[in-house]
Amino acid sequence: MFLGLGLALAGMAAAQSMRLLPKGDSIGPFAHIQPPAANHHFPEGFNFVYSAEWRIWKAGTATLKLESEGHEKHVVATADASGFVALLFHVHDHFEARFDPHSFCSQIVNKHTEEGLRKRDTQIRFDYSHRKSVLDEANLKTNEKKREEEDIPGCVTDVLSGIYYLGSLPLQPGSIYVFPVNDGGKTVTLRATVEGREQIKTDAGTFSTVRVHPQADSGTLKDRGDFWIWYTDDTQKIPVQMRARLFWGTITLRLQRVEKH
Repeated sequence: MFLGLGLALAGMAAAQSMRLLPKGDSIGPFAHIQPPAANHHFPEGFNFVYSAEWRIWKAGTATLKLESEGHEKHVVATADASGFVALLFHVHDHFEARFDPHSFCSQIVNKHTEEGLRKRDTQIRFDYSHRKSVLDEANLKTNEKKREEEDIPGCVTDVLSGIYYLGSLPLQPGSIYVFPVNDGGKTVTLRATVEGREQIKTDAGTFSTVRVHPQADSGTLKDRGDFWIWYTDDTQKIPVQMRARLFWGTITLRLQRVEKH
């Protein structure tokens, strides 16, 4: 649920640096991660709490926070279904990711996912010295384990850190940003289009935002549906709303409150 949104950012997802492209340009060869600007301020110290809505029902709650740990940035996200939706489909997810704040290269991702009958622990490590992502996954229902390695470029982001990566960019309406994302499988190119400005009302307040539409060029991310994220139109670039339009319906995450930690 939240992971799918983060991905497209998908999130929740980079190769060597990143650049601004005019509409219509080819994306593959140009995809790269751009280090944050020297004056960039990461939105640390806050726990963003979101309400999830599916059709007419409240579907659950998601959280997102960023903190510093040593020389790395640590992202933590959770997603829990509630109410009627939880009766239909159990969800209890906990995600963590770490990235280098100087390069924005992802270092490691850990996931604990309970979705329906699926229950898994997954770790993805990014070995840049060998240009490989290494996925280790345990099926907690069957005790089956698997390991997979895939090629990666010199720097990638992941689906969770990618939310903050997008928020570090200027996000001018009409701009297109192209960068590589890895979620443990093959690296895909994400093309994020800044569609325009929009006023968004949530329980946490009314915000002037920029709407970003990330799309993967191939792989499973391309087939997961359409995704959007609304960032505050200021230097903080807080994600106040996220939306995924999937084959079974549309789910929207709206900022409910901001907790200091």
